[in-house]
Amino acid sequence: MKLFYITLSIIYGFLLPGSLLKANAQTTQIMYLSGTDKDHTVTWDFFCTTGRNSGHWDKIQVPSNWELQGFGTYNYFQDTKNPDEQGLYKHHFNIDAAWNRKKIFIVFEGAMTDTKVMINGQLAGPIHQGGYYRFKYDITNLVKSGDNLLEVTVSKKSENASINLAERRADFWQFGGIFRPVYLEIVPHNYIDHLALDAKGDGSLRVNVFAPESKGDDKITAEVQTLAGQKVGEAIVAKAVAGEYPTILQGNFKNIVAWNPEFPRLYNLIISLEDANGITIHQIKQRFGFRTMELRLHDGIYVNGKKVILKGVNRHSEWPESGRTLSKVLSIMDVNLMKDMNMNAVRMSHYPPDQHFLDVCDSLGMFVLDELTGWQNKYDTVVGKKLVKEMVVRDVNHPSIIFWDNGNEGGWNTALDDQFKIYDPQNRVVLHPWEKFNGTDTRHYPDYNYVVNSALYGNDVFFPTEFMHGNYDGGAGAGLEDFWNAILKHHYGAGGFIWVFADGGIRRVDQDSTMDTANDSAPDGILGPHREKEGSFYTIKELWSPIAIDRKIISPVFDGNLSIENRYIYTNLNQCKFFWKLVKFPPPTENSVKYETIAQGQTPSPLLSPGEKGYLHIDLPHDWQTADALYLTAIDPHGREVFTWTWPIKLPDQVKKPGNHSLASKITVEDSATSLIVNASGIKCFFNKANGQLQKVMNNKGEISLTGPVEAGFDHKLVQLKSYAEGANYIIEPVYEGDTYFNVKWIFAPGKAVELQYQYTLEKRWSQQTGVDFSGITFNYPEEKITGMKWLGRGPYRVWKNRMKGQQFGVWHKNYNNSITGASWNYPEFKGYHADLYWVVIENKESPFTVYTDDESIFLQMLKPDHSKYEHESLKAAFPEGDIGFLNSIAPIGTRFQDPSLLGPQSQKNIQLNYGIVKGTLWFDFR
Repeated sequence: MKLFYITLSIIYGFLLPGSLLKANAQTTQIMYLSGTDKDHTVTWDFFCTTGRNSGHWDKIQVPSNWELQGFGTYNYFQDTKNPDEQGLYKHHFNIDAAWNRKKIFIVFEGAMTDTKVMINGQLAGPIHQGGYYRFKYDITNLVKSGDNLLEVTVSKKSENASINLAERRADFWQFGGIFRPVYLEIVPHNYIDHLALDAKGDGSLRVNVFAPESKGDDKITAEVQTLAGQKVGEAIVAKAVAGEYPTILQGNFKNIVAWNPEFPRLYNLIISLEDANGITIHQIKQRFGFRTMELRLHDGIYVNGKKVILKGVNRHSEWPESGRTLSKVLSIMDVNLMKDMNMNAVRMSHYPPDQHFLDVCDSLGMFVLDELTGWQNKYDTVVGKKLVKEMVVRDVNHPSIIFWDNGNEGGWNTALDDQFKIYDPQNRVVLHPWEKFNGTDTRHYPDYNYVVNSALYGNDVFFPTEFMHGNYDGGAGAGLEDFWNAILKHHYGAGGFIWVFADGGIRRVDQDSTMDTANDSAPDGILGPHREKEGSFYTIKELWSPIAIDRKIISPVFDGNLSIENRYIYTNLNQCKFFWKLVKFPPPTENSVKYETIAQGQTPSPLLSPGEKGYLHIDLPHDWQTADALYLTAIDPHGREVFTWTWPIKLPDQVKKPGNHSLASKITVEDSATSLIVNASGIKCFFNKANGQLQKVMNNKGEISLTGPVEAGFDHKLVQLKSYAEGANYIIEPVYEGDTYFNVKWIFAPGKAVELQYQYTLEKRWSQQTGVDFSGITFNYPEEKITGMKWLGRGPYRVWKNRMKGQQFGVWHKNYNNSITGASWNYPEFKGYHADLYWVVIENKESPFTVYTDDESIFLQMLKPDHSKYEHESLKAAFPEGDIGFLNSIAPIGTRFQDPSLLGPQSQKNIQLNYGIVKGTLWFDFR
């Protein structure tokens, strides 16, 4: 039998070695009966009543959700299958004889849902109801020295109907089991049970200490220390108060550094219970931060006197192989991923998280909305009061928590709104996520027009606690720029929370380990189930960068000055570092995609306070225009990359096109019954006489099955196929008629790549207001023959019209894949629109060929993405019929709940600028 036995300082989940505390002080001892997390478990005996592997005693790892251990029944949204499923646990543990004069508690960090605990055949206390909350029993009189038997019965279905509605009829996986750790807590009979503190940003401190067995002459002291153990100020002392009422200690501390998410300074609070002789009876340590949070009506959210914008995301506590049993390692990874996206806030949807997640939010710096469960249905008042107490008592001392959420989307019992402050001396504001309440408007999934109207007419502090629903590849970063700009202009705008951090995929051990996202219910993430990054990850990273640089292109007259804005809350830009480099890219004929750095340096950081605008100057060398691109990287005060901006220096028409004068020879033309065949520079191009299109290409390696072009989205009929010599060149020029003007001219010149000049218009002048989904020209090429592509442009992810930001300019390579975002997680996806194309090598099973463009802002259409059978139509962005397109405009994508047209200006259809003719030039290297 494995035992986790530690002497610790504990205050409800935050554990520190007792050796750090006052010498000879009695500290809380912890003995784990289970493991500590998903990677460190203990084997218990287990009996599942229904479903897989049921009806007999077996072994299970604890903590865990039993479904992920091969038992019972998977359910999503509600317990439709085997709703009365139970898990019966047995486990033997030893009690040290030295503990006979101690008080012993058994603590459960979380068990779903009703939990009956027996010690040596006797009930430890009332059955606990509620799956996401810490609870404990005093088992001092139930245990004996030596061997003891723990028996636990966990029922998925609660005997309390409101708990089933609030917790188990909800849009997430419904698991069962002891999914968080179980341990014994050993303390003196006269002990400190818990504390609740209010540490303001000005250094004032109030601590409510609960020592229920204290005596009349006992006293309690509180000492503030740095994390290194250095004493801060003088200790606070007060006479102990026994029973259910707290001992209140108050003091002021000078020269403290307030906590905020940009500089999350933490301290330790040492609480000691001493008898009349000054002997320490019990001592605990609590990590905390000084900070002041205010909701100012008709204004905004203020922390330490600074107005904050919440750049937030919703997060489920979930991992594919372990369900809701997680680890601190995962918490650190998740918070780091959030901060890598330049987020500063996270909402606990839709239940309190693991303690280690809140600890990480404290230490790395994130604002937190902590949520009482209630997904569109509420707890009754009796059980709700108990669960509010359990949540707040556990979580109250985390400086990262700035709001309490009373349920979600109607799942609030208003009789509980005033319960939170009973246990919270900070009196944090209580929210009703999606409702206008307590001076806030947290509307869920507002259309863009709602945000605009809120700015015009609203009087509440506005921050949607769910928006930009990230189902499949929609939402999240797509449409975010327009929403975010509108929120920043909102007088009472306070940010928002994207739905959701990661896809809710579970590895189904009963289905050959397939990843199950419950059809379209859970593939909503910015990240995949294993935290695979979608394209929106990088869009959000740029849009939410606290350093905003307003520069679209680098022109030849660039003087090294970049307009810059400080969107931090607490950080001056002189605390950041800026590094630049000039790079040259390999040509398409080389196998490498790596750039060469030809010059680099660090530029002085501007002295700009939060909210200020100014300039960042890069002292470029005199020959900087010989480079292909400029890269600029910002690093925050903690060494984390804020963002890397990339700008091309050369325009597409300045890129050298291929030529081989050794192959230069007279161009010849063959005329067959169905084709015109042009022989030039070692290749043959076949043109179909029926439609004027390129039919195929032959080189010394064989055939290339490329056909086209056509104008994307429009049909044209061939009127005439012109072919004529022009000096040493030869021209193929089909003449078309149709609803729009479309002109194509193929130019063959000795020793040069094949040149294609094209012109087109969109709809008639009087129908311009309707717009089009896309514009440009497309070709057809068999998808089954494409093996990959290498290109110079923005990448490596695809873009949508309303998700352009975040991609870097460079040379990229992708092998063919048929990934469906949120369904297969092989990222980046191969298919889709790719921005700012300069050239592309189409790798295939026939003969690779390269296409160059002379024009700016060209999008490469690479095939058409496939879709999950569960995807909503709003997520199926429009694509031309062709396989490979060179486009001037592309389509936006919607969200699960909203068509693109509801998401703002960037999500509208495209119109032709000033009704002019669009002109373009492509070069084809078929050799």
